[in-house]
Amino acid sequence: MELSPPPSGLEAEYETLFTADSLLFLHELVSTFNEEVDQVLRLRVSRKAHLDLSGDLPSFLENTSHIRTDPTWRVLPVPPRLQRRHVDIGDLAPCDTQRFIKALQSPAQGIQVDFDDGNCPTYHNQIKGIHNILKAVYNQFPNVPPISQAPVLMLRPRAWNMLEHNMMVEGREVPGPLFDFGLLMFHCGQTLSANQSGPFFYLSKVESFMEARLWNKIFVWCQQKLGLPLGSIKATVLIENVLAAFEMEEILYELREHSAGLNCGIWDYSASFVNKFGHRQAFLLPDRSKYVNMEKRFLRSYMELLVQTCHRRGALATGGMAAPLLPPDPLSDSHRRVLAAVSRLKLLEIQAGVDGFMVYDLSLIDPMQKLFRLNTEGDNQLNQLRHDVTVTPDDLLSMPSGGVTLYGLKYNIAVGVLFINAWLSGEGHFFYRGQVEDSATAEISRSQVWQWICHQTRLEDDGRVVSRRLVTELTEQLLVELSALRPSGRDKQRLLTAADMFLEVVLKRDFPEFITTYLNQEHTFLSSQSSGQTESLDMTPIAQL
Repeated sequence: MELSPPPSGLEAEYETLFTADSLLFLHELVSTFNEEVDQVLRLRVSRKAHLDLSGDLPSFLENTSHIRTDPTWRVLPVPPRLQRRHVDIGDLAPCDTQRFIKALQSPAQGIQVDFDDGNCPTYHNQIKGIHNILKAVYNQFPNVPPISQAPVLMLRPRAWNMLEHNMMVEGREVPGPLFDFGLLMFHCGQTLSANQSGPFFYLSKVESFMEARLWNKIFVWCQQKLGLPLGSIKATVLIENVLAAFEMEEILYELREHSAGLNCGIWDYSASFVNKFGHRQAFLLPDRSKYVNMEKRFLRSYMELLVQTCHRRGALATGGMAAPLLPPDPLSDSHRRVLAAVSRLKLLEIQAGVDGFMVYDLSLIDPMQKLFRLNTEGDNQLNQLRHDVTVTPDDLLSMPSGGVTLYGLKYNIAVGVLFINAWLSGEGHFFYRGQVEDSATAEISRSQVWQWICHQTRLEDDGRVVSRRLVTELTEQLLVELSALRPSGRDKQRLLTAADMFLEVVLKRDFPEFITTYLNQEHTFLSSQSSGQTESLDMTPIAQL
C-alpha cells in the first residue's frame, strides 16, 4: 500500500485520518472488492457496445420480471431520522468549512455532504472534507448542534468512474468511492449509528442492479467488520442514467435491507441520453435552456415511475436540487420572480408524490418547507401510491421536440468552460447568472455541444450550422468577455487553458463518457493540483499489510 504525503497545511488532519488501523481497514476493503469494481465497469462498456452494435433500445429486463411482478416484498422501513426530509441542502462540498457549519446550524432536515457533483476531488479537498465530517460527527465545531440534533448527514462518495490518485493498493490506484466510503465508515460509522443518525449515503451514477448488488455486498462486509447490525447503513440511489431507469425495482430489491430510496434529478439523467445514444439522430436532445424541463414527457415519466416504484416498495422518493440563488432583498421583483419560479417547479414534484428535494441556497429552506406543509400531510408521501401512473419504454425514451438557439449554445459553452476553470482552481461548483452550476450542469452542457456538432444541427435564430468553427468562434468571444473580469494574469491563463480543454472535449470523435473522468485523468488538472507540492508525487510506502 502506498499513500502520498499530506497536502501542505493539512498535516494534522492527515495524521487523524490515516492511522495504522484505518489504513488496514482501507487495504482490506479495496483488496476485497477491487475485482468486482472492475467487473461492473466492464459491464458498462459491454452494455454500451451492445447498444451501439445492435441498435437496440433499453427496456424492462425479462430475466428479472419476477422481482417486478412479486407484490409482496418491501424495503426495510427507514429509521426515524429519515422519515421526514422535506428539504435537504444540496451540493455541499464539506471542504468548504464555513458553508458546512452554516448548513449544520440551518433548519434543513438533511445535508447532501457531497464528494461528487459539487466537489472537486483534489487531495486537499478530500482530506479537508472528510476531516470536517469527523469534526461534525464528534461535535467539535463551536455553536453547532450535536449530530443527533443537527440536519442528518447524507454522505455522497464519488462515483465509480473516479479514481483516487494518491493511494495505491496492490500496485493499483484506489477507486474513489471506496476511499471516501471506507474512511467515512471507519471513523464515523459507529458513532453515527450510536446516535441513530446514520451512517446514511447517497450513491451516485449507478447504472444497473448489478452495481446496486456490489454496493450491498460492500455494506454487509463493512457492517460486519465494524460490528454494526445488518441494515445500519441506509443509502439513497441517484437514478442519473437512462439505463438505471429501467431497473429501479431491481435496484431497490438488491438494497432492500439498506435502502433509503431513490432520487431523481434532471441534468445528469438528461446527459445520459447523449452518453448512451448521442450518435443516433432520433435522440438529438434540443436546447435545454428552452425545451428541456421536468414537464417534458421523458422526464415527467421518469419522475412518476420513480415515485410509484419507491412508494410501492415502502421506499422514499426524492427530487432534484433547486439551483437558483435567491436575491437578498425580499421586497425586490427579482426575489419574488425567482421564488415563484422555484416554487412552481417544486410544487410539480410535490404533486407527483416526492417525499423531499434539495436546495442549494440556504435562503430557500424555509419557503420550500412551507411549500411542503401547505401541500402535504405528515412526514412523507409514502401513502401516495400513484396507481394512476403507467409508464412504457416509449414514455421514458421520447425526446422532446425543439431546436437549438444561439443563446442556448453560448450558455452551454460558458458553463462548460467555467466548470473546467473551477476545477483547475480546486472548486467543484461556481455561480453563473443567478444560480449554482456543478458537474451535472457541466455534463449536460458539454454533451449537448458535442451532439449538436456531431449532427450538424442548425440554429433556430439564423440557420447557421453548429460546427467546429462556430463553437470555436463563440468560445473565443466568451474568453474576451470573461477575461475583462479577470485582472490577474494567472486567472486569465487558467481560463485560456479551460477553454482549450473544453474544445478538446466537445470536438472529440468519440464522446468522453464523463467530463469528471476526463478531467481527473487529464495531465493539466493533475499538474495544477501538485504545483507547489511536488513532493506529493512521491508516494510513501505503508508498512506491508
